[in-house]
Amino acid sequence: MRRSRLVAFVGSLLLAAGTALTGAATAQASSLAPTGGYAALGDSYSSGVGAGSYISSSGDCKRSTKAYPYLWAAAHSPSTFDFTACSGARTGDVLSGQLGPLSSATGLVSLSVGGNDAGFADVMTTCVTQSDSACISRIDTARAYVDSTLPGKLDSVYSAIRSKAPNAHVVVLGYPRFYKLGTTCLGLSEAKRKAINDASDHLNTAIAKRAANHGFTFGDVRPAFTGHEICSGDSWLHSVNWLNIGESYHPKAPGQSGGYLPVLNAND
Repeated sequence: MRRSRLVAFVGSLLLAAGTALTGAATAQASSLAPTGGYAALGDSYSSGVGAGSYISSSGDCKRSTKAYPYLWAAAHSPSTFDFTACSGARTGDVLSGQLGPLSSATGLVSLSVGGNDAGFADVMTTCVTQSDSACISRIDTARAYVDSTLPGKLDSVYSAIRSKAPNAHVVVLGYPRFYKLGTTCLGLSEAKRKAINDASDHLNTAIAKRAANHGFTFGDVRPAFTGHEICSGDSWLHSVNWLNIGESYHPKAPGQSGGYLPVLNAND
């Protein structure tokens, strides 16, 4: 009888422990489940330029069904999904044309912006078509802009987002390093590749600082893209695409699903 009671007692303890653990797991899952609507704002890195499969109604904004916002929404089924990110967008474009869907019911906002303000396209054009010294000089001009002017523009965007979506968790996503260094690679010189990578790091640092000052989360995609830079042999980024120049230096579909999406998932 004592053995039977002991077995029963141990069994009841295990059942209670199992119930408690299951309840805790359920509570944790519930707390992590997305609530409210999701709004995806920003530039071409968020719209999905370079990933293909563009939504016809998005026109020149080139929003892709392979972009990380679309993939996240498909996996999480938020109550609403507003995809306003647009190719070529600068901070002013986000302010003037992308914030309409935001409200107190918005639970998550993702955003990438700042590269176009800093002259990303012109920097890359200069570095592809001109000398090392011209490339580095143009990058220095962009870095000066990032230091002097971009922080105020980011502040304006971040403040507007918080005002219109006071309850939202905001994830500000950065930009990858573009090149693998120290390897033989056709195209740009090692000096240009390093200067471009350093400029991307400089931009990310500025964006991360402004995001933190507003209580937003910065999603650093550089670790995810490590090993998948241009010149890596398994690049998730387009190099110069002379047949579709607008896709140059943008993430391919694997860069969206394997680079950006996991970072948003880890920070949502």
